[in-house]
This record gives sequence, structure tokens and C-alpha cells, in this order.
Amino acid sequence: AINPSPYMFFLALGGDRHVVGTSPEKLVQVEGSRVETRPLAGTRRRGADPAEDQRLEKELLNDLKERAEHVMLVDLGRNDVGRVAKPGTVNVDRLMEVERYSHVMHISSTVSGQLREGKTSLDALQAAFPAGTVSGAPKIRAMEVIADLEPDQRGVYAGSAGYVSFGGNLDMAITLRTVVIAEGVAYVQAGAGVVADSRPEREYEETLEKAGAMFKAIEMAEAM
Repeated sequence: AINPSPYMFFLALGGDRHVVGTSPEKLVQVEGSRVETRPLAGTRRRGADPAEDQRLEKELLNDLKERAEHVMLVDLGRNDVGRVAKPGTVNVDRLMEVERYSHVMHISSTVSGQLREGKTSLDALQAAFPAGTVSGAPKIRAMEVIADLEPDQRGVYAGSAGYVSFGGNLDMAITLRTVVIAEGVAYVQAGAGVVADSRPEREYEETLEKAGAMFKAIEMAEAM
């Protein structure tokens, strides 16, 4: 695999439409009574060697803009989990760790809670969707702004893919690092979170970095 990731999927949607994804980000997972989300926010490209990787990781973790954005989205994740969890059980299990993928690295945190009596895994999905990392905070107002400013519908991008078991468990990824193939054409979508102190040129660079693995996969497929 070009970009090994926690969530890798291939969906045949009928006709000549397919979705291929290698998403790094969990939207929500429910196993038994445990509900968990894992926001990723804060990005740097991968280094050319281990020394540059370490330098970029340190730069990422020390970037005040990236830290503030990540903490905001962890708080939003706590709120999402809290909507379906027993009072007092919401916890940040892991805070601001760095995960590395083929072309980029991200800051990651894990938020969990115990599902409240009367709530199901589908309630947890409804509480978490859409992810704050691809919408914003506050969610409803952020989605209104997105609808006003983005010229095209997102389609499956920033949606969710995963499974719900017969036993009621659920594991859903955000559809990032995803290619939609229709009538022989591959469509790639990528983006970056915009906050008050974002620099447009840096957000554009980040968007290209995130799309890099998908572009590489398409190049390899065309050469076959």
C-alpha cells in the first residue's frame, strides 16, 4: 500500500462508480458500552530522512496555531461524546500525539466515554457527525459558512465510511484521503482547517501534501 492507514476501504457504488480510501481519522467507534473519537488536527509534511522528520514533528508540536486548533477540536470531540455518554465518564485518554503517514504527519488525540443507558451506537454516530475536524466550531454555523463559500458539493469527501455490526458495535472513519472513480475519471478532494491566524499559502501547501498519496496512487495506476 502507498499510504497504510487505520481505515482502508473499497466501495463499489454501482455502475461505474467506486470509492477508494485510506483514511487516517476515526469519526466514532462504539465497542460494547465504550464510545471513542480520535480527532486529527495539525499537519506537517513528512521529512526526507529521520532527522528532518524529527525536526518537523517538533515544529508541529510547538506551533501555537496548530496547538490551539487541535485543542479546540478536542473540546468539540468531548462535547460530541458527552452528548451520549454517562455523566462523568468523558475522558481525554491520549493528548497531542504525532501520527505519521506516507506523505504527512498529524497531531492526534483520543476522547472516550461510557455510553449512557438508552443510547445506541447510532446515537453516537449522529452526535459525532459531521466531524468537527472537517466542519468547524460551532458546527452548525460552520456548516452554514461552508455551504455559502464552497462552490461544489463535497460528495463523499468528509463524510463517513465504516460498519455497524449485528451486535450493535460500530466503527466509522471520516472519508479523507479518498478517491472517487466515475466513468474512468478519478476525483481527488483534500482540504485544510481555516482558523483566525491561518496563512492561505500554508493551508494551500497542506492541502497538496494531504493529496500527495492519492496523486501517487493514480500515477501508478495509470502506468500499469
